[in-house]
Order: sequence, then structure tokens, then C-alpha cells
Amino acid sequence: MAAGARSVRVDLDAAPAVQPGPAPGLDPRAHFLEGSPEDVALGLLTVDTVNFGSGWFPTLRKRPGMSGYLTIATSLAERFRREGPWSAAELAAIDTAEVAGVLAQDPGHELMDLYAEGMRQLGAFLGSRSALDVVAEAGGSAERLAADLAAGMPFFDDRGFYKRAQIVPSDLALAGVVELDDLDRLTIFADNLVPHVLRMDGVLRYEPDLAAHIDAGELLPPGGAEREIRACAVVACEEIARRLGVAPRTLDHWLWNRGQSPQYKAVPRHRTRTVFY
Repeated sequence: MAAGARSVRVDLDAAPAVQPGPAPGLDPRAHFLEGSPEDVALGLLTVDTVNFGSGWFPTLRKRPGMSGYLTIATSLAERFRREGPWSAAELAAIDTAEVAGVLAQDPGHELMDLYAEGMRQLGAFLGSRSALDVVAEAGGSAERLAADLAAGMPFFDDRGFYKRAQIVPSDLALAGVVELDDLDRLTIFADNLVPHVLRMDGVLRYEPDLAAHIDAGELLPPGGAEREIRACAVVACEEIARRLGVAPRTLDHWLWNRGQSPQYKAVPRHRTRTVFY
């Protein structure tokens, strides 16, 4: 896809602009990490189940100083600290009103319906299994776990990218609740922020009409150019990670954190309304 892209190209001559960042880790304020291994695993799996909606984030009520993702993650972490994660049965039956209440959002917001549907898919996927049972069935493989999640839940089936399916094993490993043998085989978690950082750093270059569309804050439809953007980001990061001698998931963490800086937030990134990121 990157090789045939018409609207995006990779300029690896600009790759030196990508600099190392902090070691990968989970923000303990925004993630429930202090419970039992099973509760932490289930909590993270639930967070990653609703780790999408960036195309709607400008319309959410965000917490002061927090992005859309951190607003959602922090609200869930606080719920888990008060009451524990939802059980599989509770997830399978959850409704939009409950989700919106926990997230302090308007229950009429389209994203709340999608979050509730994603959680119901997770409850059905788990069934009688625990989150750690699902990990155990993957036999210590991050790739197998990602494939199982994508096969079991439509909202994880991000064909060709598997953004959130890959985040799950990475997050579980960062939380210290699982050991997986092949984490470094994961790609970057292709969303809209990492490509934005690469664009700002000159590694991704957009053709003028696409650049103007994004800079004007207009939504991109799923498919076409938005998939070219993500594909070129994956390809670029595989090479940059090789040059830097790090795993792509580590590079992803560096770039995602870099994207929190004001100079990156001041410029519009591409927005697509999708359940995949």
C-alpha cells in the first residue's frame, strides 16, 4: 500500500529528526495498575477495547489539560479503583447510559453507543474466560494474542494494521502482568497521532490537496488516503526503528509522547471517524 500510495510519500532523509524518547510505560494516573494481575489485565483489555474515536475527540468533554484518550482512560481507571473492572457478564450486558455516565459524556453522543457495543463484544468474546485465560491461550505470543483478538471481535479487526489488537499485548507486558516472547515483532500502533508527528518532522509528505484538507480540520473518510497515511507510517517506522536499533513499539511510544507537545498539538492532524483508532 505504501509503495502504491498516491497522496503520501515517505522521506527517510528526514528520519534523523526522529529522536529517542522516554522508556515505554503506562501512566499510573490514567491506568488501573494497582489491582491483582487478573483485574489489571481485565482493566487494560477494557481500556484498549474503547481506545478509538479520535475522529470524534474534538466533540467530547475533555478533562482539563487532557487529550481525548487520557480523558477516557482516566475515567475508566477511576471507576476500576472504586468498583473494580466490569466482569465479562457485566460487559456483555452494558448499555450506553452506563458507559456515558462513567465517562461523564452525553449519552446521546454517537461514540458512547460505539463504546458500549465494543464492550459488549468484549464480554461475549471473554465468555467464561478471564483476561489472563485469553493470554494463556495465545501460548506466550503477542502476535497470536493480537490475531485472536482481531478474529474474536469486529472492532479489533483492523485489517492490515491491527492497531488496538497489537496494543493489548504491549500494554499487558508494560503493566507486568504477562510475559510474551515476541513483543518486538509488533509494528507501530498505526493511528492518527504517530503519522502526524512523522509529518511534522518531515518523514511523511502529503500531496497538496490532502495537506490542505487536513490543515482545514476536515474529516477524512475511512479508506483511501487515511489508509495510505497509516501504511506509510508503518513502513517508515520499521526502517527508522531498524536504524535506531529499537523495537517499533518502542519507537511508537517515543513518537506518541512527542505528539503531546504544544508544537504538534497546534497543527491539525488527520481525523477519521472509525472504530479502529
